[in-house]
Amino acid sequence: DQLPYSIRVLLESVVRNCDGFQIKSEDIENVAQWKKTSQDGVEIRFKPARVVLQDFTGVPAVVDFAAMRDAVKALGGDPEKINPVCPVDLVIDHSVQVDFNRRFELMDFVRALYLLWVGQLYIICNICLPPLVGITKLTDGNQNYLAFGDFTLYQNYLAFDAAKKNLEKEFERNNERFLFLKWGARAFQNMLIVPPGSGIVHQVNLEYLSRVVFDENHWLFPDSLVGTDSHTTMINGLGVLGWGVGGIEAEAVMLGQAISMVLPKVVGYKLTGVINPLATSTDVVLTITKNLRQMGVVGKFVEFFGPGVASLSIADRATISNMCPEYGATVGFFPVDNQSLEYLTQTARDKQKIKRVEKYLKTVGLFRDYSNENQDPHFSEVAELDLGSIVPSLSGPKRPHDRVAVKAMKEDFTQCLTNKVGFKGFGIPADKLSSSVKFAYDGKEYTMSHGSVVIAAITSCTNTSNPTVMLGAGMLARNAVQAGLTVPSYVKTSLSPGSGVVTYYLKDSGVLSFLEQLGFNVVGFGCMTCIGNSGPLPEEVDKAISDGDLVACGVLSGNRNFEGRIHSSTRANYLASPMLVVAYALAGTVMIDFEKEPIGTGTDGKSVFLRDIWPTRLDIQETEKKCVLPNMFKEVYSKIQEGNDQWKSLNAPSSILYPWNPESTYVQSPPFFKDMTIDLQSFKKIEDAHALLFLGDSVTTDHISPAGSISRSCAAARYLVKRGLKPRNFNSYGSRRGNDAVMARGTFANIRLKNKLVGHEAPKTIHIPTGEELDVFDAAMRYKDEGTQLIVVAGKDYGSGSSRDWAAKGPWMLGVRAVLAESYERIHRSNLIGMGIVPLQFLEGENADTYKLDGKEKFTVNLPDHVEPGMTIDITTSCGKKINCKVRFDTDVELTYFKHGGILNYMIRNIV
Repeated sequence: DQLPYSIRVLLESVVRNCDGFQIKSEDIENVAQWKKTSQDGVEIRFKPARVVLQDFTGVPAVVDFAAMRDAVKALGGDPEKINPVCPVDLVIDHSVQVDFNRRFELMDFVRALYLLWVGQLYIICNICLPPLVGITKLTDGNQNYLAFGDFTLYQNYLAFDAAKKNLEKEFERNNERFLFLKWGARAFQNMLIVPPGSGIVHQVNLEYLSRVVFDENHWLFPDSLVGTDSHTTMINGLGVLGWGVGGIEAEAVMLGQAISMVLPKVVGYKLTGVINPLATSTDVVLTITKNLRQMGVVGKFVEFFGPGVASLSIADRATISNMCPEYGATVGFFPVDNQSLEYLTQTARDKQKIKRVEKYLKTVGLFRDYSNENQDPHFSEVAELDLGSIVPSLSGPKRPHDRVAVKAMKEDFTQCLTNKVGFKGFGIPADKLSSSVKFAYDGKEYTMSHGSVVIAAITSCTNTSNPTVMLGAGMLARNAVQAGLTVPSYVKTSLSPGSGVVTYYLKDSGVLSFLEQLGFNVVGFGCMTCIGNSGPLPEEVDKAISDGDLVACGVLSGNRNFEGRIHSSTRANYLASPMLVVAYALAGTVMIDFEKEPIGTGTDGKSVFLRDIWPTRLDIQETEKKCVLPNMFKEVYSKIQEGNDQWKSLNAPSSILYPWNPESTYVQSPPFFKDMTIDLQSFKKIEDAHALLFLGDSVTTDHISPAGSISRSCAAARYLVKRGLKPRNFNSYGSRRGNDAVMARGTFANIRLKNKLVGHEAPKTIHIPTGEELDVFDAAMRYKDEGTQLIVVAGKDYGSGSSRDWAAKGPWMLGVRAVLAESYERIHRSNLIGMGIVPLQFLEGENADTYKLDGKEKFTVNLPDHVEPGMTIDITTSCGKKINCKVRFDTDVELTYFKHGGILNYMIRNIV
């Protein structure tokens, strides 16, 4: 009764899956004695019930499975043994981009007719027309359209549906990928594909895929999962234990392997009080993120308890669990209670199953009453938060845990402008602080300056899964429109819900039309801006930012705002609630104090303050009760596996082995198993290795393997051009993760990469023997030709951010044999091991500076023949320095994977 509820789920799993081989009786004993063993770093094995994937990480996973089938056949085994043994759900949600973002408006049509009448618009069949001033509401970035009858004209689009056009564009770009995934759904058992245009994986998981309790072969057991996306943790808000892992580790789970993990400490986070009427769940999670980052919870479970939890809806809890990677924990767990059962009813789950869920969880001691202190378990440590103390907040400009209260935003951003370049600084000289640029757009003159908002996106499962904040944004938009306020037309506004249910209740409540009047049209159902698929800005806007060297801003309701992620032109990006996204879009700048300055001028000529149009939490909740109904969920999810006509028309192969197309630029057989043999190969020592890169702190997986657009001047672009592609068809790195040639060239290709060898911000490095500055890929290939081994030297939190297996696969393809860092993000360290790369860590209190390294040394890693988990070794340099470091193989299983050259190699040998 004293075990944390999250640990009870682990205990049930090891008891049920104990086979004396993968999971042994000592695993049961270790989990049962958690209070003691969690202090000793004891290793256990855990088998999740299922796996979830999104397409950016799902495509490479299916590619690996297809390549593993080829490898097993080549080694004389049965390729059909490469098959998921547990349920696998893959949601295609990361491919859609905000190419089109505004619906055609009636006044645009009237103006077009007027221009026709005065002879300024010539319609002659297919003849292109000159640009027209003033009709620019419908945009696909740099070009605008008008469809008039059977004529398609250059400058505008009538009968325009942004979501439909973006979905069409998504299929146009990703046809090969989607065809491949459809093959995977046919070729592999236990694999469900949710087609494009259905929603965001974590919201679909919450509203539809989650079982809470499995009912399988007359066995009832708790739902649990791992996913190839770090925000898989969102499902913990419903009481389902789940977290993000690398794609490589997820593939092993799909093949029946148990996860090797260190039994975690559990931080109890006590919530009291109720949320301030002016605050939202977004403000709560941004506050928790900052608090727990400061506390230090990496590698730990966080479990929420206390009377304040009962006042939070499941959507509120899911928001808090979603940003678990940002505060660093493995999970942020909310045990199941009555609110959970009510949510299952609201989302149209089967009534008999809900009764079974309740009865089972109460019987086995997994059901919570948050008001009953007697049910509070023992925790490793406890933190506390009064929900009533929460104030409206944002986080940024470059990290999710840098929270700023709205009332301090203007002052904080002003300080960021002049601070030295860093996470809270842009290094703008004093004489450039007042820089501004005038430009014309949409037939109007505008002035842009530091802090101007150019992207305002209601996006991401973090918030679009929460009806309270979504309806709040709609009600704020309604009040703003009724007051006569508008959003500057150059601001790229968008609304990308996480499921079709959102549009149902926004329409039913009558607020969707007001969001559209402010430019927040539904642009698609996927991650979009949050993952970096924000699409291009208008040329006039890009030029103004560039001409003035301005720190332009994006404001989004997402969970990530790392440098270079949202858009290359927005150096500052702030995470905020959907309501604040609307507010800052109306203001057009972050340089505003909402308490003292008006957000705009109303139709009556009077100043309008944000407080005048801000809806109350009570009004929002009353609207939610009326408009968020079970039949909406039933209607949407009854058709979710069908897909649109384009999906249905894809004619995928039906073969067991995938017929690779050597001409494809999207899907290629990877080289990971090319020279593999049945027998283990001896480890080649790392001697006289050069540092490919010499990096600082908080290098994210976005820096290592970007997901966004492919620059026209990079190595990947040169490869694609040679294959006959034009820049408009490059698509994104994320969409090309099935092609190793593109991804190798995209490794460390983030434009915001800070490599100390280069000394300036660029995706470049120095070829040390010659001193020549090169693209990272080109330098790596030169080292390869010279027979030189490579390592990477880094600071704290190396590999933070998304659970991106290509952030390990890419360095492997560049020839990186080891990484030496101050500390690692959990998933990325696992991925490095999964690819056979040695993770080395400076000893506590030591780093590259304490050893006076400049990155130009040669490094020899003195790894002994017999390696043990966590052992200390030394690295010698060409300068005679001896660096003591820890080998971050934390478990015997990780060490086994490494000896095989990676986890997938290990699986292939086992199967053969």
